[in-house]
Amino acid sequence: MMIGSVERVREEFKSLREGYQQQLPNKMAQIESSWHQLVKAGFFENPLLSETKAEWEHFHCLIHRLVGSSATFGLMGLSETARTLESLIKEAIASGRPLTADGKQSITRLLETLKLAVRDGENGKEKQQVSPEIPLYSPDGSWREGTLVFLLEDDGELSENLAVQLSFFGYRVRQFKQLSGVTEAIAKTPPAALITDIMWPEGRLAGIEIIKEIRQECLWPLPVLFISAQDNMMARLQAVRAGGSAYFPKPVDIGSLIDKLDALTACEIPDPARILIVEDDAILARYYATVLQQASMMTAVAIDPMQVMQPLVDFKPDLILMDMYMPGCNGLELASVIRQQDAYVSIPIVFLSVETNVEPQLAAMDLGGDEFLTKPIEPSHLIAEVKSRVRRSRILNSYMVKDSLTGLFNHTKTKEQLSIEVARAKRQRTPLSFAMIDIDCFKSVNDVFGHLIGDRAIRSLSRLLQQRLRKTDIIGRYGGEEFAIIFPDTTATAAAKVLNEIREGFAKVRQQAKDREFSVTFSGGVAGFPDYTDANSLNEAADKALYRAKHTGRNRVAIASVGKSVYPTVEGSECGLKIY
Repeated sequence: MMIGSVERVREEFKSLREGYQQQLPNKMAQIESSWHQLVKAGFFENPLLSETKAEWEHFHCLIHRLVGSSATFGLMGLSETARTLESLIKEAIASGRPLTADGKQSITRLLETLKLAVRDGENGKEKQQVSPEIPLYSPDGSWREGTLVFLLEDDGELSENLAVQLSFFGYRVRQFKQLSGVTEAIAKTPPAALITDIMWPEGRLAGIEIIKEIRQECLWPLPVLFISAQDNMMARLQAVRAGGSAYFPKPVDIGSLIDKLDALTACEIPDPARILIVEDDAILARYYATVLQQASMMTAVAIDPMQVMQPLVDFKPDLILMDMYMPGCNGLELASVIRQQDAYVSIPIVFLSVETNVEPQLAAMDLGGDEFLTKPIEPSHLIAEVKSRVRRSRILNSYMVKDSLTGLFNHTKTKEQLSIEVARAKRQRTPLSFAMIDIDCFKSVNDVFGHLIGDRAIRSLSRLLQQRLRKTDIIGRYGGEEFAIIFPDTTATAAAKVLNEIREGFAKVRQQAKDREFSVTFSGGVAGFPDYTDANSLNEAADKALYRAKHTGRNRVAIASVGKSVYPTVEGSECGLKIY
């Protein structure tokens, strides 16, 4: 359904937010009920019982949903509390060990905090951080807005600069210019990570000492990143002993700091492996399925090898676990049939058989098998082999579609995705935008600082794009210093606005080059569907708009229309490179 006017969009969003707030008490009641069931079921004595494990995962699911939904409606305090609770729950599930008394107390305490946050959200007491703009384009959580970081630094100028740089990459920074009050602040509003200088007026290692105190009070793992003018073995050793996750000598390389922060605060859970089991013995098939499911994998079973094509299409497995000998069609024959189809050439096939003769095993490998496991196989061995094959397959597949420097889609995959999205937009009659951006005068960066620093600037922009755009947006490296972005369900004007905000932020990011810092800009061109009706015309129009942005001053975003819509630029050097 399309909403026609700005007023109706705002009213609809307001209505949804009010409806969500009314549901908060019920959500909290479900969470408390699930927790009480866990306590009653005795999870703390035996966490491996299937019934308590299912209840525990249900409890985690309720909290996980609250993290995302509350942030969607601007209740960031509620979302942060739920996120902290979720991280404790995930650790408990992953460990598989009985919950300690301290762990139980921590969860209980956070549940009480969550209840207060829910009450504030229900009554409208929590300040809602919702953009007043029309939600034609709104981040869906992939941008790290709300990811709170504590920064402990007594150098006011350095602290402000780091805070600004971190904010460009979606982090929310709370600065502390003195050490007093930090422990209390952490207890009240736990951050996702903490950055601290080592040397303070209180002592050369005062930053390390305060972290030791915080660790004694903190009941959950808090990532700590140290920064220091000292770059010696003793300071680094002391930081490690205090539980530091990273150490950055000054001047701090913001790109490396963001890389580490991203890794330490990442909350995304990898998609579970999808395994298709082809086994004519139903009981044995169910056994394999149960073993793999216990290792957090998804399974589908095909008892009849003649019916395997449908689950291949519907289930889209990451790996096929196949019996060697089956009636009507043996494993070797079935593997040959599967491998003849281009769509399934790269899917790993692992054979299972009581066969110990090496010749049939070699024949299986020759016909497209990736591994041969002899029955009976230990569950741990089966899990290890399947996980290893899936991991390797996913890596190889990513190499085929991803750019090695940035991890973004490569040129070919980006063009393929554009065709797919244009077809979808036509079917659903929704807007679509395609943007091309190019780092201004990138040759100057390589000439002045070298190609390694140039590559770092490219990675910096790719990281910024990934964090500031939605998960539904498709980002690719088109070649060299050029990027392409597909914006589903987005008009060209809305896409250009978002891109322009990213442009302004990227221009302020300080890039590190040994003892010097520099900043660089980019220009962009945007074209929209249905103004341009196919992938080729969108690509060409966006490229021409980019060309116009480059030749009308750089450091700006242009829209492919009648040639009039060009965003103003922040004035910089002629080539978009500024050295500090």
